[in-house]
Amino acid sequence: MNDEGWMRLAMEEAGKGVGRTAPNPPVGAVIVRDGRLLGKGWHRSAGRPHAEREALADAGHDVRGATIYITLEPCSTHGRTPPCTQGLIDAGIARVVYACVDRHPQHTGRADGVLKAAGIEVVSGVCSEEAEKLLRPFFKVSETGLPWVIWKSAMSLDGRITRPPGEGQWLTGELARADVQQLRSTVDAILTSGETVRRDRPALTIRVPELLAGREQPWRVVVSDRPETLSLDESMDRTLIRPRGDLAEILRNLAQDQGVLTVMLEAGGVFSAALFEAALAGGQAASGQALGGIAPGNRADFVTLDLQAPALLGIPPEQLLDALVFSGPVAAFGEVFVAGRRVVAVGRFGGPQQDAALWPQLAGNFSHAMRALWADAGA
Repeated sequence: MNDEGWMRLAMEEAGKGVGRTAPNPPVGAVIVRDGRLLGKGWHRSAGRPHAEREALADAGHDVRGATIYITLEPCSTHGRTPPCTQGLIDAGIARVVYACVDRHPQHTGRADGVLKAAGIEVVSGVCSEEAEKLLRPFFKVSETGLPWVIWKSAMSLDGRITRPPGEGQWLTGELARADVQQLRSTVDAILTSGETVRRDRPALTIRVPELLAGREQPWRVVVSDRPETLSLDESMDRTLIRPRGDLAEILRNLAQDQGVLTVMLEAGGVFSAALFEAALAGGQAASGQALGGIAPGNRADFVTLDLQAPALLGIPPEQLLDALVFSGPVAAFGEVFVAGRRVVAVGRFGGPQQDAALWPQLAGNFSHAMRALWADAGA
């Protein structure tokens, strides 16, 4: 296996920590010598050993002369744990290969000098684009002070994001709701409005024991000026109520005070649109990424995007589509034009015979609803 293959194994390790490590990033590491895996590990939570030391412990024997593959530049300063660079030097590691340079001001590029001074070969940038997808929330907080925001929403074929009075509570099916549980397990906080809590009484919790094992519930953050009207369950120790106001400041305080890296927005149209209009859930991101908070990991049965919506102006369709992961196989892809506006649509439907007929309806309904959503937010 070559460097890229071993790095992808390290990324598999890093993925185990997503949603569990804040305010630290999810990082994975593997140790290899003579083409044989000696040990692997991932960072499990803040204050516990970093991925490099987990991998060294997993190797459990002499690793002198080995190569370690790490998804992020090893830390070179003493925080809650000792610097990983010194641990690698003490262990006799001969070669360090890492994917992404740490953008934290205290760490950026420092590891190279420390390791090279000890006679260790250093290679960086291996699979960096792939690894960065796991690290974008950490990088965004490091560079902007704002967490990565994922917008989770659902829409019916008639263009609604809620059910009419008298119909059932659920707009989505069991598979989509299972996806939401999986997605919640990858975030540090869930943001909603007081209006959503009053109308829907959502739990906003992880309810699958396997997904909750080894981590706490995400923070539930409710924005409301009328906390006395909110009916909340027993999970108040993980609930924060914030008054309406500067949404950027609310997000910034979550990163600073609770160490939040990733927030999932689960709210109605007006509140969601307010975050989009403020470029907090789309339009801005670390490293010049145009998609801000529409993060990989979003799941939907279908998505249609009005490219004239204010938060999406100028973003190439390919970049929008790359930011979305679907709960099942994508059955069709097409582009349609609605009222002179270019709309990109991606779908997952019951049968291929339905796809062609549904494109105009899907695109038209979603486009109309999105325009109304933004108009309502600006009113």
